[in-house]
Amino acid sequence: MPISLDGQLVVAISSRALFDFEEENQHFEAHDDRAYMQLQLQRLDRAAKPGVAFSLVNKLLAFNTPAAAATGALPQQRVEVVILSRNDPVSGMRVFRSAQHYGLPIQRGVFTRGESPWRYLRPLNAHLFLSTNEADVRSALAAAVPAARVYPHSARASSQHPNEVRIAFDGDAVLFSDEAERVFQRSGLDAFQAHEREHSTTPLAAGPFKPLLLALRQLQQVPAHTMRIRTALVTARSAPAHERAIRTLMDWNIEVDEAMFLGGLPKGEFLREFEPDFFFDDQTGHVDSAAAHVPAGHVASGVRNG
Repeated sequence: MPISLDGQLVVAISSRALFDFEEENQHFEAHDDRAYMQLQLQRLDRAAKPGVAFSLVNKLLAFNTPAAAATGALPQQRVEVVILSRNDPVSGMRVFRSAQHYGLPIQRGVFTRGESPWRYLRPLNAHLFLSTNEADVRSALAAAVPAARVYPHSARASSQHPNEVRIAFDGDAVLFSDEAERVFQRSGLDAFQAHEREHSTTPLAAGPFKPLLLALRQLQQVPAHTMRIRTALVTARSAPAHERAIRTLMDWNIEVDEAMFLGGLPKGEFLREFEPDFFFDDQTGHVDSAAAHVPAGHVASGVRNG
């Protein structure tokens, strides 16, 4: 029977999003890819430090149940993480060794030596792509794959919730379409509020990250597992525009654990208190605010990123 990833949450991630390769990247920019490759080879036995998305990946992989030696039970694979990287294959050896050092059961990877790897998302049927390369992220989003550009200098995730995967999402142009945002950009706040009040019972169309939220819901339904998922909607919306967002999630039969309707307040300090393993937003200003406190990524979607 052929091997398949069907039924699993598939996360594709670049090596620089998973591990801290900022020093090596500076070496690459100062020299060339061969110098970079040589440096990685020299450091082959030195595990790279965890990167911005390390905590998210580590916790998601914990949903996989190992084989039970006493009973002979087969392992249950619910999450698959695949390295999808512009790195060369030689540097890829260090990526796999670093994963092994931290006990991350990652066995698949694609290394393209400078070429864009996004096209390999299609055969993977990935639910999420995390990369530091904006062009790759935009290509993935255009192909309807939830994707975000990781900010390498983001704060690292808190260690206070070892048994909980915490993920925070912006609303418009991330979980939802940018329909309402277009009204705001065209006509201002009053028109936006009136539009959302008038359409409060009409669900918003799906945004690029709805498929990920659905996949997380499926993962969350794993019975009697020690790991849990906690989600938050963190949006600049405020009353009365809050109602349409809540009703949209209800229409999708999706629950979020927390919702923050901040009315334009900076999101960073609220996210600091929620302590997510990752936060997704379509506005770079909000990502900058968040990145000072938590791991964050930019979703190049919607009218603000046209």
